[in-house]
Amino acid sequence: MTRHPLRLAVLEAERMLAAAGVDSPRVDAELLAAHVLGVDRSRLPLIPLVDPPVVEALHQLVRKRVKRIPLQHLTGTAHLGGVDLDVGPGVFIPRPETELVLVWALSKVDKSPLVVDLCTGSGALALAVAHHLPDAVVHAVERDPAALAWARRNADARREAGDTPIVLHAGDVTAPDILSDLDGSVDLVLCNPPYVPEGTAVQPEVSDHDPHAAVFGGDDGLDVIRPVIALAARLLKPGGHVAIEHDDTHGESVPALLASRRVLTDVEDHRDLAGRPRFATARRV
Repeated sequence: MTRHPLRLAVLEAERMLAAAGVDSPRVDAELLAAHVLGVDRSRLPLIPLVDPPVVEALHQLVRKRVKRIPLQHLTGTAHLGGVDLDVGPGVFIPRPETELVLVWALSKVDKSPLVVDLCTGSGALALAVAHHLPDAVVHAVERDPAALAWARRNADARREAGDTPIVLHAGDVTAPDILSDLDGSVDLVLCNPPYVPEGTAVQPEVSDHDPHAAVFGGDDGLDVIRPVIALAARLLKPGGHVAIEHDDTHGESVPALLASRRVLTDVEDHRDLAGRPRFATARRV
């Protein structure tokens, strides 16, 4: 059996992905190759030759990626804050931008904080907080049954890996009585809600594979954010903090909504690595 240079197979995969308009063809090609080989991406240069079945398996995945099936659906994994998460159809795929929310959040809490993650989806933010803050008590809320099943799966896996268990709630963050037993006691509220305005053009990976209700937040994208701000004001204890991820068109509207609550102060908007407005924060007086 003639072995093939892995480098050439990856270059061909990159060419196919670039021709299909995939945003990061080289990264995706390398991650798919690493997935097929069962190694970390950084180890690919150490593997000069591979057998033909490896090349064929790689190109089978590339052909699916060319059809704009999300990379994470093909590998079955997403990552946030050093935590590996199982993802697939029925749950929103965590984005790298949310790492910035996590970094900010970890800088705002002391020992043994009570943390609430609203619209948790796969459990990404909640599990990342629990991973970095073993003494935290973390509650996470999700209304969609399919997403909640992924969150439970990930929560079980993180518990088995030794992380502090989180408390999952099946519930709607817009309900007036959600988490009422935690009123006035929470140190940190985090939320990555559906926030894209209806009708906004999005990539095929989003429109065809992310759950619609996890992406779009009504005509102006604020249908969930408005009640989340009211909920955060109710849940937070004095000195507690809230962070809400938002659309890049919301750099003024979400801070204004936060500032309209008399009990919230120190309102600030934060930009992502591309310089776009990405999340807003405030503190409970």
